Amino acid sequence: MLGGPAPRAGWPWGRGRPWGRGRPRRRGPASDGERRRGGGTRGLSPASKRHLGFSGQSPPRPSTTEMEQEKVHGSEELRAEAASYRCSACHGDEDWGLGHPIRGRAKSRSLSAAPAVASTREFRRTRSLHGPCPVTTFGPKACVLQNPQTIMHIQDPASQRLTWSKSPKSVLVIKKIRDASLLQPFKELCVYLMEENNMIVYVEKKVLEDPAIVSDDRFGPVKRKFCTFREDYDDISNQIDLIVCLGGDGTLLYASSLFQGSVPPVMAFHLGSLGFLTPFNFENFQSQVTQVIQGNAAVVLRSRLKVRVVKELRGKKVAVPNGISENGVLAAALDAEVLNEVVIDRGPSSYLSNVDVYLDGHLITTVQGDACPAGVIVSTPTGSTAYAAAAGASMIHPNVPAIMITPICPHSLSFRPIVVPAGVELKIMLSPEARNTVWVSFDGRKRQEVRHGDSISITTSRYPLPSICVRDPVSDWFESLAQCLHWNVRKKQAHFPEDEEDADEEAGAGRAGS
Repeated sequence: MLGGPAPRAGWPWGRGRPWGRGRPRRRGPASDGERRRGGGTRGLSPASKRHLGFSGQSPPRPSTTEMEQEKVHGSEELRAEAASYRCSACHGDEDWGLGHPIRGRAKSRSLSAAPAVASTREFRRTRSLHGPCPVTTFGPKACVLQNPQTIMHIQDPASQRLTWSKSPKSVLVIKKIRDASLLQPFKELCVYLMEENNMIVYVEKKVLEDPAIVSDDRFGPVKRKFCTFREDYDDISNQIDLIVCLGGDGTLLYASSLFQGSVPPVMAFHLGSLGFLTPFNFENFQSQVTQVIQGNAAVVLRSRLKVRVVKELRGKKVAVPNGISENGVLAAALDAEVLNEVVIDRGPSSYLSNVDVYLDGHLITTVQGDACPAGVIVSTPTGSTAYAAAAGASMIHPNVPAIMITPICPHSLSFRPIVVPAGVELKIMLSPEARNTVWVSFDGRKRQEVRHGDSISITTSRYPLPSICVRDPVSDWFESLAQCLHWNVRKKQAHFPEDEEDADEEAGAGRAGS
């Protein structure tokens, strides 16, 4: 699955209707139009051509009336097929019917691709949302074996626009904790959302326990209207239509951790330190929030990693609620959705870190590192500008479907960061020769120890984080590179004085005349 699993763009984020969804097209060996033109037959045997209706001679040109009737009949046939089509190569709940309207500037196209016949059952679908539609004929006689069970959807990132099936009514406001400078923006935003837009505002309970908010009597009537929740206790995933973050990049990571499935659209205001992922300024927040509520905004799908940590249960047998059987051994599993990166390091041990990295079941390398944080980083394109960039990795645009593997302090001069397709499955385990354990963390949180026999499985999640853009995904990203990381910032070379330029031109003209 080189392009990775298709992000759940066809499902609601929170309770919003998906934006810009195109209609999938099924392609067989050749379309009716290709038969009329005599195309689409390369690589087919004479028997196959006779079976498909090819005679080897150009048929007579149909009349205008016949073409119109055939066009209508073909459209009805396509609609009937697509309405009942379910992709068996994907998840069982994924329906490619035409029930959802086409919205925004959708430019969705579909392309069939399949493996050899012998490996059809083991094939995993290739789907990518970003990139040009590849040509599947190679030279005069080779082409990709067509299979309607396998579809690759490609969408122009510029067409990714936010829309709502109904006006959003509930909003989650995430504020950076223990920052007094954010209290006034937080109050202004909440008052605007509740009094001007009549929205239900959710906040974390510990936010309202701030002494400055508790002692503010004027904010009391507004505070009583809040809906509160506690992390790891209350599930609000099906109650939120929109998320607004006030702070730095950490608020966006925290919002991602609250939603382990579908994530509502996130609007992040830059009120923190770095703000690479928070493109909005708070000065004119009223007009910006209004545009988002009205559905007039671009959005970038930030892919996340689906992580499962399987641990062997050692010692006495105990009942585990989410216990699973791994190779006949009772084990406990921990699942997580990660926006930035998964970091595996040696922790407090003084020995070399020694972990094996598998890709789709094949051992590709053993990571040996010798330093306090030595290990390996598995990051998304969003995370490529975070810890991975500090470890020497390249920076990847969030629209690129990929997973980056970056070593931390490798004990090898030739170990460079690599980028692998988004659809692969990575598995990381302690090497049998390892002298110590390692530690794993997810976006810098939930750090835990990994021992011999434990495993960490990582692949691209089906649930991306839809981050709302100020302008568009490309402009916002390069703006953040320049403003936050000062990418390629240097003094420009001074140009020649005008008299020297004139002298050079005259000298050049003299040489040309001679």
